[in-house]
Order: sequence, then structure tokens, then C-alpha cells
Amino acid sequence: MEPLMLLTAIVSMMNIIILIVLLVTYIRIYKSSKAVFTLGLMFFSIMMMLHNIIAIFAYFVMAPSYTKELHPYFFGIHLTELIGLIVLLKITLV
Repeated sequence: MEPLMLLTAIVSMMNIIILIVLLVTYIRIYKSSKAVFTLGLMFFSIMMMLHNIIAIFAYFVMAPSYTKELHPYFFGIHLTELIGLIVLLKITLV
């Protein structure tokens, strides 16, 4: 596997870890408040986790199918997602 694709998979795994923390936090909030908005945040977290799981699987299984020119774009997508999730986590935990 190409180094940049491996790095992209690692960033996706980091995204999943943050999303698990967010999901657990949203579940705790929902248990205490029963706020419908929190259900939406839980759904969002689950869908984003699914996106990252599928992406990691695709990177390992289909890596030879991707041209090297695409690798920086995949990395950029997951890196910007990581930055957004870090900000969301920080806002959620404050």
C-alpha cells in the first residue's frame, strides 16, 4: 500500500475514534435530556463512522485501482474531516 493511502487510512481511523467519543457523549446527553436534536447528532455520528469504515475498507481492498494522482485528494478529504470533528468534539465537551 502506498504511504499516503496508509496515512489516509490512519486519519480515517482517528476520525472513527473521535466519532465514537462523540456518539457516547450524545447518548449520555440524550439519556438526561431526551432532546430530539441529540438523536440527530447520534445519527450523524453513526453515518460518519460508516463512511469512514467503508473508506478504510476500500483503501485496503481497492488501493491498486486508485491512481496515485487521487491519493492527495483522499488524504485531503479525510484530513479536513478530522479537523472538523476535532472542532466539533471540542465544542461538544465544553
